Amino acid sequence: MSKNIFITGANKGLGLEAARRLVQQGHTVLVGARDADRGRKAAAEVGGRFVAIDVTDEASVAAAAADVAAHEGHLDVLINNAGISGPLTQGTQLRGEDATLVFDTNVIGIVRVTGAFLPLLQAGTDPAVVNVSSGLGSQAITHDPSRVESTVVAPLYNASKAAVTMMTTQYAKAFPGIRFNAVDPGYTATDLNGNSGPQTVTEGTDAIVTLATEDPGAGTGRYLDRFGPLPW
Repeated sequence: MSKNIFITGANKGLGLEAARRLVQQGHTVLVGARDADRGRKAAAEVGGRFVAIDVTDEASVAAAAADVAAHEGHLDVLINNAGISGPLTQGTQLRGEDATLVFDTNVIGIVRVTGAFLPLLQAGTDPAVVNVSSGLGSQAITHDPSRVESTVVAPLYNASKAAVTMMTTQYAKAFPGIRFNAVDPGYTATDLNGNSGPQTVTEGTDAIVTLATEDPGAGTGRYLDRFGPLPW
């Protein structure tokens, strides 16, 4: 069954590849992006529909929800993908304004978008929200010396993704009628890491696509990568 799927930060990287794959599966994909030119180009490239959205701006988020309400009428899947790395500096160099920017985008942005799109999700028959988190936000994974995540020191980004994962479990408890799940794309080559990751964007979107298209009645409050469930 075709779904209406909205993806934030979909003009490049994981968001763009997820959009491409979901369109290929026959879904209606709404390509959310802050930059109108890049967003329209990305939507045309994958066959989706561009919707302007800046997750750090309340008015922009509200306008995006109104756009979807006017055109599609309801939403089946929301993929909260937009995020930034912020300054990858050591602890002594961190500043409050840096933390504000990272958390406003990566965490509070999800709150804004989820809140604005809840009525559209609740108007559907099997609504789902997929929050793109990271293994860098997992206390278990970042303390496992066998994992590359244990070698990364990025306090703001890591803390923001830990917040995303916890927030996902809390949303899942608060809204039992909506499947809320988090996903770890893994170390994927994107602009976020200077294209240094060993995984392709296709591999990085495997879990995103799986959660966006799984059958009704699948579990909620889960944290997955492309190989299956992960430790918190």
